[in-house]
Amino acid sequence: MSKKIPEFKTEEEARFWDEHDSTEFITDLEPVDIKVSPELENEILNKRELKKPITLRLEPYQIEAVKKIAVKRGLPYQTLIRMWINEKIKNDA
Repeated sequence: MSKKIPEFKTEEEARFWDEHDSTEFITDLEPVDIKVSPELENEILNKRELKKPITLRLEPYQIEAVKKIAVKRGLPYQTLIRMWINEKIKNDA
């Protein structure tokens, strides 16, 4: 069952979305069309093509933990893992 999105101000809203899954409010959301320049579209597509799939063996509890964190952040868990890898690379470079 879908819930209604409450009304709030900026800091309160940030806390709310940190603590709630946006899919609970799916019926409140409206689809939108986003128009981007052809240059930006090409850049996005080129970056997407640059990713190379790998096999990474993780413990089942690690995968479940990452999935839970990803749901809280509203991200696919693979994206979250990639973000963490990028952060570590930047910090250690």
